[in-house]
Amino acid sequence: MKVSDIINNSDKTVFSFELLPPLKGNDASNIYRTIENLIDYDPKYINITTHRDEMVFKELPDGTIEKRTVRKRPGTVAIAAAIQHKYGIPVVPHILCGGFSKSETEHVLIDLNFMGIKNVLALRGDGLKTDHIFRPNPDGNGNANELVEQIVNLREGKYLEPDLKNNSPLDFCIGVAGYPEKHFESPNFDTDMDRLKQKVGAGADYIVTQMFFDNQVYYNFVEKCRANGITVPIIPGVKPINMKSQLTVLPKIFAIDLPQELSTELAKCKNNDDAKIVGTEWAIHQSKDLVAHNVPSLHMYTYGVSDNARKIVEAVF
Repeated sequence: MKVSDIINNSDKTVFSFELLPPLKGNDASNIYRTIENLIDYDPKYINITTHRDEMVFKELPDGTIEKRTVRKRPGTVAIAAAIQHKYGIPVVPHILCGGFSKSETEHVLIDLNFMGIKNVLALRGDGLKTDHIFRPNPDGNGNANELVEQIVNLREGKYLEPDLKNNSPLDFCIGVAGYPEKHFESPNFDTDMDRLKQKVGAGADYIVTQMFFDNQVYYNFVEKCRANGITVPIIPGVKPINMKSQLTVLPKIFAIDLPQELSTELAKCKNNDDAKIVGTEWAIHQSKDLVAHNVPSLHMYTYGVSDNARKIVEAVF
């Protein structure tokens, strides 16, 4: 089932969460444990992240430096298909611009369609850590707007090769990202809103937000989206804090603010166990308020840590 249909056919807030593919060399056992720890609470769909190749540098015994290209978390398509087959829960694999050509993207979408996967989240993705700015592949999509357009073209049976005949359409439900505190590269919030409106105008069916820790930030974001003519569902993304270091790491990586009350309590924590308790209680408070405001879906960024996620959904649902 498509995410848009799940949301439109539900009279209450549904629950969903996000997982990372296993690190290269690991099996899927931790993925399955996470799902089975949360499956009692009827997750309606599961997002699976995608990770591009990275450049790493290794010092050799002779002192020279060797540059290598690695992908630390391959297997998004396979693990997504395995989850949907094993549990019967719709999956939403992420599709990236960065690190992928348009042809590679088309091939992935063809594979997903063959596997019965009908949902994708279209993202620009991060640039290489060695680059100061995002650089798309020479033959790739330069931004999420272009990526959405490519996926929408496939809905209409328009492939990259114009001479193909008897083309079958690939009818995907398309999600895109929204940034309640604006994308860190945007010069201002209005510009960021214009870019979001372009993605929706290109054919996106819904928006899922970057994590936030002040619900009023989300409510203000929704209000601004509606004022700008964006009418698709806007799904809030909630991230339970589980480590003390995230007090400083999350604002740095994601360009977000932590409320003073939360940051004060995290600063008092002596260890990660204390921080997880604080983060879980905060996420429960956030989630209850969001559900009370009838958000379409409560989307949780678990990153494979499911014990606190279980406590949250148990308290909320």
